[in-house]
Amino acid sequence: MPLHFLGPDSLDEQIEAALNRVVDGELPEVVESAQVDFKEESGRRAPDGSVRTGEARNEAAAAALTHAMASMANSAGGGAVVLGVADDGTLVGTQIDPDWLRARIWELSGNRLTVNVRAAEFNGCRLLLLSTPEVVEPISSQGKLHHRVGPRSVQMDISAWHSARLHRSGADWSAQPSGHAIEDASAAALDTARRHLASEGAATDLAKANDAELLRRLSLADSDGRLSNAGSLLFVGTPEPGIDYIRRDGSGGDSRYRLRGTEPLVMQVQQVELAAEAANPVHHIELGFVHRQVQSVPSRALREAIVNGVAHRDWLSPLPTVVEHVAETVTVTSPGGFVGGIDPSNIITHPAVPRHRALAEALAMLKYAERQGVGVARMVRDMLALGRPAPEISELVGPFVRVVLMGGSPDVALASLLSSIEPPDVASSVDTALVIDHLCRIGWADRYTAALTLQRGEAETADILERLAEATFVVGGTPRANDGIQEPGVVPPAGDARRRSPAAVPIIVRIAGSPDSRHAACMISVPARKHLHRRNAVHAPIEGQLRVAFSYATARGRISSTEAASLLSVSTPTAVARLRALAEAGELVSSNANVGGRGHHYVPADLI
Repeated sequence: MPLHFLGPDSLDEQIEAALNRVVDGELPEVVESAQVDFKEESGRRAPDGSVRTGEARNEAAAAALTHAMASMANSAGGGAVVLGVADDGTLVGTQIDPDWLRARIWELSGNRLTVNVRAAEFNGCRLLLLSTPEVVEPISSQGKLHHRVGPRSVQMDISAWHSARLHRSGADWSAQPSGHAIEDASAAALDTARRHLASEGAATDLAKANDAELLRRLSLADSDGRLSNAGSLLFVGTPEPGIDYIRRDGSGGDSRYRLRGTEPLVMQVQQVELAAEAANPVHHIELGFVHRQVQSVPSRALREAIVNGVAHRDWLSPLPTVVEHVAETVTVTSPGGFVGGIDPSNIITHPAVPRHRALAEALAMLKYAERQGVGVARMVRDMLALGRPAPEISELVGPFVRVVLMGGSPDVALASLLSSIEPPDVASSVDTALVIDHLCRIGWADRYTAALTLQRGEAETADILERLAEATFVVGGTPRANDGIQEPGVVPPAGDARRRSPAAVPIIVRIAGSPDSRHAACMISVPARKHLHRRNAVHAPIEGQLRVAFSYATARGRISSTEAASLLSVSTPTAVARLRALAEAGELVSSNANVGGRGHHYVPADLI
């Protein structure tokens, strides 16, 4: 039943859609978003769990709603709270007077928060809809500043709020003029930048430019010779320590080495990168007929994490970007949350939305950073190419963005497979590395399950799986010279050196037995499974095979003995035994009483 008074307002449309989903059985915690929250009226629950009769005034509810609405007002676009919905989705309603509540929230917020409060009847239950626009100045509640991050209200500091609002306004703080001139730029910093450009083998004319020309070509100085804020950070200095590098032998151990200063940012980045590389162990591996040295954390991934930590951080915060180097793991934590709709679920494929575009573009021109939009993808690919976990990227309360690179010994089998894939563009794609990693962990994939891993749409994912199904690899082949594996100081053989077996073999194949009416599912081919036996989820003990078969049945709604035999690379009798074991455990249910016959399959028990 629709809310009869709602108009075309986008927030109202979100409220109505969310309420309909709750009425249809979804839990509020699943439906809630950055702009829509559900609340039960505080103070109405009796000790036995029953709901007391509501009153027109409720001080406890007003206090709780003041806090919730202040968080909404501090968030991009504002938001709404639907009052009268229990945590389990039951519509319990409310009898609070809208005019009293609006006035009381105004008073409790120190006469700063104006909330629109409307009564609405939904499925015969009276609810209150509280909404607020985004405020111009932040509003504290209970002595603290909160805003919405997805469906949660989290604490943040005042500088982070102002930085986020500045970004939403379209203003680039890093491009604004500073109080420094070209003459204030550090000669040592300019020399550092020139040496770095020369070492990268690019932009030699930029490296040879004089100071003023170099800074202007980087768009860091205006015609009057005044540096932008980005130019001041990079070549004059940071007002507070920009990077805090800490090295420890183990978690919780004492600091063995520390770098923390206010030098020009290009010098801080170089010093931290050199310190991190010095503590980055080198491993010797053999790929076919090529011997290589690879680092625990790939150099390109290490630099990308450090540079991203200074390029996209909140420079209005006095806190430093912290680089913790503990054993073979590097963690970069930078002040300021994600901006522009980016979050961990889309960061690989989302178009670049730099918080400080002028700063990010200058770092890219100086060859410290990848061009916008590819850096994170390459960081992910470089880690997976050596068999290391993909970077863990998260947003913490504060807000902060944290990137964790877990180094260690490389997986030679995986590295050799990825480096011998044909065609080369498939071999070098982050999508290939992500799909193979997914298949090794989960055992199978289809366009729906792989879409989450690839951070792409289902149609695009289907095309990627189809391309990978047409690709091949050579068992025991020598990797091509440009395979994307980073190594310190070792030059691979010239040309496309490789010894091939007589025939290339597929990397992934379609799982047999799936009805034509269902979308295809795929798995790693048997030769690839044997090659990757230590990483392959279905080469675990029987428990691992049962786990893979059950995940397949749960996601796809069914599994037959033909599908199980193909998925697990076992005989049909063994596949039947595995499915019966799951049925005896109550996980699966047979599609017919005879437990056999043409078309027989199993379905998840929770679907019955």
